[in-house]
Order: sequence, then C-alpha cells, then structure tokens
Amino acid sequence: MDHSNLHYCRIIEALIFASPDAVTDKMIRQHLPDDATYDAVMEQLLIRYGENSGINLIKFDGNWAMRTAVDVAQHLKTIRESEKTLSRAALETLAIIAYHQPVTRAEIEEIRGVSISKGTLDILLEMGWVRPKGRRRTPGRPITWATSAGFLDHFGLSQITDLPGLDELKKTGLLTAGQTISDVMRADDLSHAETDDNDEDQLELDELITEDDIAVDLADDAEDELNDD
Repeated sequence: MDHSNLHYCRIIEALIFASPDAVTDKMIRQHLPDDATYDAVMEQLLIRYGENSGINLIKFDGNWAMRTAVDVAQHLKTIRESEKTLSRAALETLAIIAYHQPVTRAEIEEIRGVSISKGTLDILLEMGWVRPKGRRRTPGRPITWATSAGFLDHFGLSQITDLPGLDELKKTGLLTAGQTISDVMRADDLSHAETDDNDEDQLELDELITEDDIAVDLADDAEDELNDD
C-alpha cells in the first residue's frame, strides 16, 4: 500500500472507531478520492482486523463497524442490570420475523398459534430490530415486517442468510434432539433463512407507510388483548 492509501486507511479507521453508530459506505467514500482507493483501504483494514485481532471489522447491510472478536467476548462480560428484558412472546415474534420476513402481524399470530401480546411489536420497533417492510397485495393491504440493520449488527450477522439452520441449532445445544420448534416457527423453513424480497404479493411501499399506519398496526395488539379478555 502506498503512502497516500495508508494515510486514508488511518482516517477511515479513526472514523469507524469514533462513530457511535455503524458507518455507511457513502460516508466512507466521502473521505476518499476514488473507488480504487476505497477498495484498497477497506481490504487493508479487513486484513488488519482479521482473525488474530481482538477487534473485528465487520460489514452488515452496507454498514461498517468494529466489534469485539467472538472468541474473546466472554472475557469482557460485566454483570449489570438489564434495562429491558425481552419476554418469551417478543423473542418468538422476533424469531418468526427473522425467518419468515416479510411477514404480517396476522401471519405471525398464525405461526405462533396465539395473538401477539400487547406492546410486543412496539418493543421490537423501539429496540431498532424490526422495521415495516411494505404492504401485501391482499385485501386490507396489511403492513409486513422485517428485521433491520440494527438486528444484524446486534446479533453479529453480515446478512440475514447467516441465521443458523435447524441442524446448527441442534449442534449448539439450542435445540435438543427430539425437540421441535413448531410452537415458534415452521421448522422446515429453518434450513434456509432468507428473505422473500421478490414475493409477488409484496408491495415495496416503504415510503408510503406513515407513522399513523404503523400506529394502527401496533394498536391492534391492545385491541386483540381486550377482545381475548
């Protein structure tokens, strides 16, 4: 690497390190003279923060961030009171969205077999792990939900297809032999976690979904709970 690229490499390294949020490709390119420099700089940084480093440079959904290497993370754990604990219902809902996205609230309830608990989607939305994806080409044009870049970042995934499959969950002990996960999601879909971005019934209308639309969809949680009572 020549001196000029080394200079830019240090600038981008400092930019990513100092940023409280993940840094976008666009932001990085704004600090570089051309695309060739971008490729050279990012390649050098990936080498520098490779498998022998305690800090890894990761890319997810077009964003760059520095994260603690997985194999040393356990040595840095601190005991602290969690500000917010996800309920089982929220975890199940998040898992269903992750493996079946884009998915409507009604489809989530169909998979779980019960209505979504009050405030479940609100919590996931507030944590920045889910987002409204678009609308179905079905009566009522219901809003569909998908995971966000924040979800990928929090769980250390480069892309949604990195989610573990059924066999991987069993190997890691998260799912024991003979145990099923049909109460959470359809097990046959775990073998290939992928989003259905080309769904013919899916309308890409992110820009047309207003805050009021989201509020109405979330408000249905409370209405369903009252009806169940």
